[in-house]
Amino acid sequence: MAISVFDLFSIGIGPSSSHTVGPMRAAGLFLESLGDLRSRVRHVRVELFGSLGATGHGHGSERAVLLGLSGEKPETVAIDAEPSYDFEVELVLHRRKSLPAHPNGMIFRAYGDDLLAERTYYSVGGGFVRGEQGITEDATPLPFPFSTGAQLLAHTREQGVAVSEIMLRNELAWRSREEIRAGLLRIWDVMAECVRNGCEPDGVLPGGLKVRRRAKSLHAKLLAEGDGGDSLQAMDWVSLYALAVNEENAAGGRVVTAPTNGAAGIIPAVLHYYRRFVRDAGDDGVVRFLLTAGAIGVVLKTTGSISGAEVGCQGEVGSACAMAAAGLTEVMGGSPEQVENAAEIGVEHHLGLTCDPVGGLVQIPCIERNAVAASTAIHAARMAMRGDGGHVVTLDKAIKTMRETGADMKVKYKETARGGLAVNVIEC
Repeated sequence: MAISVFDLFSIGIGPSSSHTVGPMRAAGLFLESLGDLRSRVRHVRVELFGSLGATGHGHGSERAVLLGLSGEKPETVAIDAEPSYDFEVELVLHRRKSLPAHPNGMIFRAYGDDLLAERTYYSVGGGFVRGEQGITEDATPLPFPFSTGAQLLAHTREQGVAVSEIMLRNELAWRSREEIRAGLLRIWDVMAECVRNGCEPDGVLPGGLKVRRRAKSLHAKLLAEGDGGDSLQAMDWVSLYALAVNEENAAGGRVVTAPTNGAAGIIPAVLHYYRRFVRDAGDDGVVRFLLTAGAIGVVLKTTGSISGAEVGCQGEVGSACAMAAAGLTEVMGGSPEQVENAAEIGVEHHLGLTCDPVGGLVQIPCIERNAVAASTAIHAARMAMRGDGGHVVTLDKAIKTMRETGADMKVKYKETARGGLAVNVIEC
């Protein structure tokens, strides 16, 4: 399976890539699959299983499905769009039933006088959708295929180039160099706009938990301090960037899956940190950062998981931390070995992290967790840069451990809101 950087970084709406972006895409695929049968459809029944059924209401999955059935797409749908379709829709959320292939399962059925069509889809993390019928994996031949960190490093050594260059050469199988650059800068623009948007509103987030938005007040305090803060003031800015993005995501705003919505604040926060506090290499630095992060994302997606419903939050926040650490290490001048080391540190120190959203909302502990992981990514990059790239635990071993840990993890700790903080914090 060939994975592009634009698969890992895609524009959508909050609050969840698995629960919002994925179901909207699945509904759109089902709508397209009907073809000429669509004119005969009178009734559509949609069943959401596993994590989608358990927390779909809090994640906005129902609205996402309805928008998808209306022909809307995550990349272009208006934030305040209302569903519109010409058939009846029945939505069923199964809180304790799952389909066999993945926790985020969906069954779509269309009826006229009788059953016209039935499709099963799985939202497998980061907005990726896999189906049992009619969907094939991208088989585009790449000049430097890799699925592991070891294979990626081997390519960099054989070619004598950076991680970002290997990823760029693979991306050329789909797009021109100019299109790649423009697309990545578009991704960065949306990330930066999301930070700006997140610094504007105050009040509380929707959903009933009455979680206060903090980015606006923190931004005002940091501006008032100027350069008069303590020596770690830069980390307060990093926290601000992450909080702003994830508050926007929780409010259903437009974000970039990086690689998921639940972990969307980490990469933008670290990229902002690089441009403001390390060195601003302009657009070239942004492109290299995102290509490097994307390369590590390919390894994580292929051999591990970026799905909280599958392996817990180690697969979302842990993966984003690794990708951000890798991107920062390269643009700071790190070698491919140091890039791989930084990514490994990011994964290793999130192993076992559960996904336990209070009330099924992407708010507690998700928003703060992004801020903490952004700081961890910076520390991981700095530790890797102080070394020579050599280390005992490889990125591949860390990812293998993540996947095995996720398999051993009880279901209640995997985005079902039935364990951890989700049952120990009173919803009020």
